[in-house]
Amino acid sequence: MKYKVHWLIDGLIEVDSNEAETAENIIKEKIEDFIKNNSKFFQEIGAKAVQGQAYLPGKDEQS
Repeated sequence: MKYKVHWLIDGLIEVDSNEAETAENIIKEKIEDFIKNNSKFFQEIGAKAVQGQAYLPGKDEQS
């Protein structure tokens, strides 16, 4: 029997930056380098997308 497995990776990191786009690009480049250096693994597990968005912490979040 073959099962399909749908998985997600969720993460959160603080980045010092003056703009959200710059903060996103810092992490995007790190992730792209990691994927490039481990491309066989990502092909084997069927990875299709990685996405993220920068935001300023709200009053309920500690910075």
